[in-house]
Amino acid sequence: MRETVEFKDFNFKLAVIQKLMYEQGVLTPRFDVYEFVESYSERRIDIEDEGYEIIPEVKEYFEQLEIPAGALLGIEELDQDGGDDIYMQLCPLWDGEDDIFNIGSAEDVGKLPNLKVVTLFYDEDEQILGEFRRRGVAAEWL
Repeated sequence: MRETVEFKDFNFKLAVIQKLMYEQGVLTPRFDVYEFVESYSERRIDIEDEGYEIIPEVKEYFEQLEIPAGALLGIEELDQDGGDDIYMQLCPLWDGEDDIFNIGSAEDVGKLPNLKVVTLFYDEDEQILGEFRRRGVAAEWL
């Protein structure tokens, strides 16, 4: 049985999924919201109508997605960007004009032993940068 990791900050987990699934290709299968919606049978999900906000069923999928601990060893850098695939899966019509994907805690840093640098969505609260820096991770705003 492989060891998996639980994250306290969902948005931190999303940044990790972005790196592992959409950039490194080590977390599979690669999630596609359009395929998910087409095969989802519990209710009809209309992306054109619902895609301006996080689609609850997609969020649930990523909340339940298991991340193998070994996969985290290859992450040295996390870079949040408004064009990241992960955000377009959760909220396909997201305009990037709000803070719904801002990382609010550096508590999960210890789960990524080789993490050296993070680039975060801008937040008026400078404390988050300090949290990362106190844990030995260089941090800056996007």
